[in-house]
Amino acid sequence: MYSFKNDYSEGAHPRILKALTETNLEQQEGYGEDEYTLEAIKLLKEKIERENIDIHLFPGGTQTNLTAISAFLKPHEAAIAANTGHILVHETGAIEATGHKVISVESANGKLTTAQIKAVLEAHTDEHMVKPKLVYISNSTEIGSIYKKEEIIELSKFCRENKLYLYMDGARLGSALCSEENDLMLSDLGGLLDAFYIGGTKNGALIGEALVICNDSLKEDFRFHIKQKGALLAKGRLLGIQFLELFRDNLYFELAKHANSMAQLLKQGISEEGYSFLLDSSSNQIFPILPNDIIEKLQEKYLFIIWQKNNDNTSVIRLVTSWATKEEKVLEFIKDLKC
Repeated sequence: MYSFKNDYSEGAHPRILKALTETNLEQQEGYGEDEYTLEAIKLLKEKIERENIDIHLFPGGTQTNLTAISAFLKPHEAAIAANTGHILVHETGAIEATGHKVISVESANGKLTTAQIKAVLEAHTDEHMVKPKLVYISNSTEIGSIYKKEEIIELSKFCRENKLYLYMDGARLGSALCSEENDLMLSDLGGLLDAFYIGGTKNGALIGEALVICNDSLKEDFRFHIKQKGALLAKGRLLGIQFLELFRDNLYFELAKHANSMAQLLKQGISEEGYSFLLDSSSNQIFPILPNDIIEKLQEKYLFIIWQKNNDNTSVIRLVTSWATKEEKVLEFIKDLKC
């Protein structure tokens, strides 16, 4: 069985494992005060082209989201998310468990618009309701779409005019930034967002996400929040070493480009067989609509998620490629689809 189920089935890029092994017996400070984490943070600031940002390394995405969002919001404040948003659907109510409602917005493409956010603000009028305060977006989204630069600029302007925080989940940020349709740069994000994170787990790291806090008002005492939520690793070096390796050259982006190219190869082969898609994705997630009998046959050799039922005869499946996806397996999948 070959997996197209997710982009974290494999362990870590060999360079990362080599770096972890070579530094294994060194004695370092704990809790992110080690030389590797400090160097990684310095390097990320250079890549983002901003000095006045705070960067904190986390083990995983859900911990990053729940720690950041719960720290940023007052008890009566809520987050706004698309109905496919990870914090709404796939984090076991982690945000709600910290006492903050997630307001769901219906979205056909996984993205939010200023008009949709405005409607939420107009519906929440007084102290008898939660107060919308944070706009949660993902790039790429949970259904593979990406935000263009103009869309982020528009969201940023609207949020600042309405005193809302704009927060980006970047679990698959590498894939978004390396999409053929993308016109955003990593350096753009620091000036447009209040906070975002750079996902490592789904792009070659063993574990790890890098939270970037851009808004000065959100920085104070943040390490207290990390510790309280159980995310301050004693062996923080394990995260620092990985991000240092990913960003010391273009490895992070090279891995994302490979994942995207494998997805687009799959997409091309499936399209040539006459099948359509839930949406036109240019990232490392694609959602083809296939006959149920063909899906059953493919499941004999491949792992993937049946995303949703399309009608009585067809369903939408999710195929995800990674930094380690083998081209021969992609071509084999396309060949088996034809049979």
